[in-house]
Amino acid sequence: MYLSKFFVPITRNLPTDAKIKSHQLMLRAGMIKQSSAGIYSWLPLGFKIMKKIEQIVREEQNRIGAQEMLMPTIQSADIWKESGRYDDYGEEMLRIKDRQGREMLYGPTNEELVTDIFRSSVKSYKSLPQILYHIQWKFRDEIRPRFGVMRCREFFMKDAYSFDLSDEDAKKSYNKMFYSYIKTFNRLGLKAIPMSADTGPIGGDLSHEFIILADTGESQIYADKKIFEIDFKKYNFDNESLQKMREDFSSIYAVTDEKYNEKMFNERVKKANQIKTKGIEVGHIFYFGDKYSKPLNGLIDSKDGKKIAVKMGSYGIGISRLVGATIEANYNSEVMKWPKSISPFDVVIIPNLSKNNTENLEKAEKIYKDLKKQNIDVLLDDVDENMSNKFKKHDLIGIPYQIILGSKSEKDKFEFKELNSKIEILSLEAIKLKLKKD
Repeated sequence: MYLSKFFVPITRNLPTDAKIKSHQLMLRAGMIKQSSAGIYSWLPLGFKIMKKIEQIVREEQNRIGAQEMLMPTIQSADIWKESGRYDDYGEEMLRIKDRQGREMLYGPTNEELVTDIFRSSVKSYKSLPQILYHIQWKFRDEIRPRFGVMRCREFFMKDAYSFDLSDEDAKKSYNKMFYSYIKTFNRLGLKAIPMSADTGPIGGDLSHEFIILADTGESQIYADKKIFEIDFKKYNFDNESLQKMREDFSSIYAVTDEKYNEKMFNERVKKANQIKTKGIEVGHIFYFGDKYSKPLNGLIDSKDGKKIAVKMGSYGIGISRLVGATIEANYNSEVMKWPKSISPFDVVIIPNLSKNNTENLEKAEKIYKDLKKQNIDVLLDDVDENMSNKFKKHDLIGIPYQIILGSKSEKDKFEFKELNSKIEILSLEAIKLKLKKD
């Protein structure tokens, strides 16, 4: 992609309500544009990053045997009335009527709808277990949307739902998702800590939030720093190992403010190990048994011929929120460095084009074509402006690697820089090796 052809409307002017760094940088870098309060258009740069996050989430869901589907954004109010949540959910739910006067809603979550799909299709224990997921837009009418994509009204989310015969089987599905989330956030370059949390309006008695540390987070967290030392890679993908993994994490004190008990915290955690800070919730998993299957008649025939309510759990990851959360976890002053797995491009070529320097542009185009042949995703900055402005712009965009054709470049060697690191003078072949290795 040539920068002159890339729609990336970088701006210096920021709305006064852009209080946190992710909101500021996403607006400045032309990643999003506000449409109305808490609702954004995702422009090419931001959209490309979000789609990369989506793909990683999808791959890790597929790896544990979850099956992708797609449910609509608009749901009938009838199934919500059937579950008893229609009136309880509150004003965050956007309620509407179609032209026939039927009550509808813009889905804030999908427990009711997926249970309705399940009950009409699955009748026997022989079809269990099942884990279904979809990636779809949601809407919650926040009373005070703020912080850009971190707390908005319309957001992009992965939500999954498990169906099992018994509590014991359901805990196995829960453990699979627990493992999947830790792997997902690791691939995204984030250290997300599972913390015991309240179940909120979704209900149930087992719940974990996955939190990344950030001063701008809305969740107050209390934890033993030992939890950061657990290496999830030592666990295998079998029931016994997955159960051991969740027990190991759960044995170390780590909670959000809703679950915080000062006396217990001080008794269980040495003073030197106590972490009291803020964090950003990037995922939430719940086990709620038959909370929805009972009122919605999500019944199956058991082995002994009895009809029993299926056991369920739900599992959410805020994909659009993760774009902002990743910025909060990785920015340094005005420099953003995307994790390599979700960077919009692998590398950017920055030639000095001052005084109509066509030679540098020709070299840059040759490098560009060579890297493209190696399936390396490249951005070429072919815009004629001074190098100082170019560097500021690319620090803001946050592509992790830069190839610079400037005064230090030699005939067959070029300046190569990883953001927040020193410049090296390397041949194109050495640069290719570095890019492929990473």
